[in-house]
Amino acid sequence: MTDTQSPAFVPLLAAKRSPAQIVVLVACGALFLAASSYIAVPMVPVPVTMQTYAVMLVGALAGWRYGALIVLVWLAAGLAGLPVLAGGAGGLAPFTGPTAGYLASFPFAAAFCGWIAERGWTRRIAWSFAGFLQAQAICLVPGALWLSTFVGPAKALAFGVTPFLVGAVIKAALAVCTLVVIGRLAGGRASAP
Repeated sequence: MTDTQSPAFVPLLAAKRSPAQIVVLVACGALFLAASSYIAVPMVPVPVTMQTYAVMLVGALAGWRYGALIVLVWLAAGLAGLPVLAGGAGGLAPFTGPTAGYLASFPFAAAFCGWIAERGWTRRIAWSFAGFLQAQAICLVPGALWLSTFVGPAKALAFGVTPFLVGAVIKAALAVCTLVVIGRLAGGRASAP
């Protein structure tokens, strides 16, 4: 699906950024992801957080390359032991435990959101929403597959997908609304479907 009539809307992506600007962009994005990790509803084995919302925005606002880079830096900080993941977790355990599949999917989801933004999808509300729903699937499918190695396929579906479906729709809609507001503030309005 390509929307050739809508130009790209990727406000943080510029052809010429200094290395210092890139470092600041990546650091701010990683901090945004860390903050989103603390907005959580504890559930077992997978908590509900605002991480996927943040991952979608980071990708859509920074483009596919910087979006994926930001997520990788945030994950590296978590792996290094910094308390930047869900519930303030860090270290090796989240990357080997039941939620590892979700974490591994985040750079791909951010890259996908950046890719659709660079192709103009985020200029149109319906296309943006459809793209963000696809990004949610990019997170849920590998997350559930990995989770199934711990709890089996039926429980992975029951505890690792089903409880997140309504939230996925809400977060996709919230990401669209956020982009509409940012677009209006930046002078690049999103259009109707």
